[in-house]
Amino acid sequence: MTRFWNRLALIALGLVLAASAALEPAMAGIGEPSMWQMNMQPPVTEVARDISDLHDILIWVITAISLFVLGLLIYVMVKFNEKANPVPSKLTHNTLLEVAWILIPCLILVYIAIPSFKLLRLQIELPKPDITVKAIGHQWYWSYEYGQDQNGGFAFDSYMLSREDAVKANQPALLAVDNELVLPAGKNIVVQVLGADVIHNFAVSSFGIRMDAVPGRMNQTWFKTDKEGVYYGQCSRLCGQNHAFMPIAVRIVSPEKYAAWLVEAKKKFASNEDGLKQVASLPASNQ
Repeated sequence: MTRFWNRLALIALGLVLAASAALEPAMAGIGEPSMWQMNMQPPVTEVARDISDLHDILIWVITAISLFVLGLLIYVMVKFNEKANPVPSKLTHNTLLEVAWILIPCLILVYIAIPSFKLLRLQIELPKPDITVKAIGHQWYWSYEYGQDQNGGFAFDSYMLSREDAVKANQPALLAVDNELVLPAGKNIVVQVLGADVIHNFAVSSFGIRMDAVPGRMNQTWFKTDKEGVYYGQCSRLCGQNHAFMPIAVRIVSPEKYAAWLVEAKKKFASNEDGLKQVASLPASNQ
């Protein structure tokens, strides 16, 4: 009998290892989701890392509580069923037990609250910004504005690429856009989020940011990452018929490439009266 259980355990272990190997390509990609994704996107900011750490803590806490409750249920069913215990006890109170089931949950909540409040403070308290950009949600696209006081002074719209254009550009369908939000690495970026018509939501998973875009009200969020690349997000608030088709694409580049992009952007926008229909792409030599 013991040999049977040992073999069963080895088979189960083999299946787990095989499943892990098969699912490895399906883990979340950096900056974008993956097919059959089993986890959150890799965090690239301090806020996103703290969110991921809190998530892992809660998973262990929830698992421990679930297993404990399951164990109690099994114990009660085995120990106090009618056959094993034909004469039920008339005990109605147990002081130690009553104190324990009040005190232990309170301690668990305190254990969860400490990192939660720390994370909440990190999200809400904005650092001194190096760059401030404005993101405006429309039905169903985004507009971005760069301030004049930060060597900008222009704005542009960002629409989702068609599936065919995304495939041609070797970019993810339903996430790629015609005009990306370009920002430098290693800088404190504050994003001012507004809604032009209905409530939208500016969310980029790898940055750990999610902020409502409310008409008539300006909300703010922030991020800082040292990792260059393209990071995708989406509107995360139901906003109408084409809610699923207003993605966010943020390209993080080096400060040198960002300065070159600004120069090229201002040249292209010089002949654009309203500054909203055109945006410069990264210079070919800097991509």
